[in-house]
Amino acid sequence: MATIKIKFKASQVEGKEGRLFYQVIHHREARQIRTEYTLFPDEWNPGLSQIIISSVRKEREQHLSRVESRMAKDIRWLQRIIAQFEQRGMAYTSGQVVQAFQASWRSDHFFMAFVRKTQEHLWRLGRYRTSETYQAALNSFMCFRENEDVFLEEIDSDLMLSYEAWLKSKGVVMNTISFYMRVLRAAYNKAVECGLTTQQYPFRHVYTGIAKTVKRAVPLHVIRRLKALDLSDDSKSYARDIFLFSFYMRGMSFVDMAFLRKKDLKGGVLSYRRKKTGQLLFIKWEPCMQEIVERYSNPSSPYLLSIIKRVGENERRQYINEAHRVNKYLREIGKKLHLKVPLTLYVARHAWASIAKSKNIPISVISEGMGHDSETTTRIYLASLDTAPVDRANGLILKSLV
Repeated sequence: MATIKIKFKASQVEGKEGRLFYQVIHHREARQIRTEYTLFPDEWNPGLSQIIISSVRKEREQHLSRVESRMAKDIRWLQRIIAQFEQRGMAYTSGQVVQAFQASWRSDHFFMAFVRKTQEHLWRLGRYRTSETYQAALNSFMCFRENEDVFLEEIDSDLMLSYEAWLKSKGVVMNTISFYMRVLRAAYNKAVECGLTTQQYPFRHVYTGIAKTVKRAVPLHVIRRLKALDLSDDSKSYARDIFLFSFYMRGMSFVDMAFLRKKDLKGGVLSYRRKKTGQLLFIKWEPCMQEIVERYSNPSSPYLLSIIKRVGENERRQYINEAHRVNKYLREIGKKLHLKVPLTLYVARHAWASIAKSKNIPISVISEGMGHDSETTTRIYLASLDTAPVDRANGLILKSLV
């Protein structure tokens, strides 16, 4: 069986760090693997092939601890590769071990590398929003791990509980914690499906639910006030009209509004596919919709609204920046109206659903109008918006105390 040795090569420049490397020996043939780990000569014990962690500087001690941890993982992975060669019962060379190690180091045996690969694949498929959710979850986990990757097989319940505790210590709210956990769980399960690791159910003890949030819907009289509001500021007026357009369009998301094309409107009906789900929706065109389009349409643009101003030039970044700008002005308008709910584009979607329910419109119709995949989603959605029945019940109970 092949053996592994850890070697240290001091720098020829005095006062400069040297470098660690691994030596794989099999049938008297030795091959080396150069690492990125650097040490000073007095930080290495050549007799024990161990790092000496005795630095008085805390940051140096942390560096040496990270190198020691990564080195241990490297050796375990090399040993696993050698064991796999031995199990096959076929002749192999030390060079093949080195080659397998170097190839696997860049492949899918590491969790963060696998998540990154999945995120990039989603982006290439045009699933930009999903790709961005993977990127957000990965960024958070990388901060927790201080950019140190971890083997897929080392993703266990203890690690994810530690990650959850770290998120809580940073003041991250439970719904955001759930969001990160669900994205990472999806990536982990994909790795299991690909046969890259065995299922250990590492996310079974962490929070992956949906906590109730502050109600974000506004009643119909607020929509009327918003529509009638005299806004001299062009930017605020534009933000208000974009909000109203979303409401008119059954709570259409901003990304879908941004990419509506003029050719999507035919025979008094607008057809579009939701970016989030790919579902095809149809909306009867109304005069109030046309009024806003005429106000903000660019004759030279293929898009219905002028949210994307430079066609073909990083359009996704343009709509994201525009969403931030519109929401900024909407919050200012909300303060002017003394609303308890911070006014954002998403409030238009909540408002449409809440008002539709107050009009006794069937759940099935609301679900179809909003483009939900199922009525269950709509019921959960509406349950988070309407607390009036509970409030009325509580009022009756409190009155009985008088």
